[in-house]
Amino acid sequence: MYRFLLTPRWLGFLALALVAATVMVLLGNWQHGRYELRKDVNQRIDVTDTATPVPLDSVVAPGGSPGTPGPGPQRTTEWTRVTATGVYDPANVVLVRGRTVDNEVGFEIVTPLRLSDGSAVLVDLGWVPAVPGGGAYAQPEVPPIPTGQVTVTGAVKLSESRGTGVDRAEGKLETRRIAVPRIAAELPYPLRGAFVQLDSQVPAVDKGFSAVPPNRENDWLNLGYSVQWWLFAVMTLFAFGWAARREARGPREEAPPQERQLAGTT
Repeated sequence: MYRFLLTPRWLGFLALALVAATVMVLLGNWQHGRYELRKDVNQRIDVTDTATPVPLDSVVAPGGSPGTPGPGPQRTTEWTRVTATGVYDPANVVLVRGRTVDNEVGFEIVTPLRLSDGSAVLVDLGWVPAVPGGGAYAQPEVPPIPTGQVTVTGAVKLSESRGTGVDRAEGKLETRRIAVPRIAAELPYPLRGAFVQLDSQVPAVDKGFSAVPPNRENDWLNLGYSVQWWLFAVMTLFAFGWAARREARGPREEAPPQERQLAGTT
């Protein structure tokens, strides 16, 4: 009854269905892997506020030379809560434009914190609104940056990808992304390979800075995509089985005219 499945035509259909289903399963597995990675990031974000901070050196090692950053931390250590003590360098404030908080576009203010070993780490002090009517490139009024020694506590963030160029205007550096290597090229001292999203500071940071909320990952979207691809794989094999069964049953014989006429009168 199913000998036709051994014909070249149906063997080709079977091979095509198996290849398509395999690709869909692999895509589902890839999306599920993305889901696991993003879920792990969200879990680390959730424990950041209550985690005991560790020294910066234990997560972001010193190294590098002026113009190049030191080694960056592993992705699994992102959002680790750290603490560091140093002195800010107000001469190299970095204005990161096009950043949104509560649906309002403004700037994040990133400043190098000079450490006792001669290196520095970028600290994201917070967000300030753009100048009303000034456009995306109009420099905002930067709240006072503390002078003297400070102790900062915050979460380690990896260098942002797709880094754009860094320009210097009106004595301040401007960029679109916190790309550590590009910013390091503008500084006269070694820079750590990651930056710190400020949580608290002693003495306290100026109230003109607004806290930058953590960017949680949409892990459920990846989970939905993975289930979708797996369902597509099952549907592909089901469609092949349905087509084979229909072929095996053959075309249905039509009822004789007399039977059709009787059926129509009942």
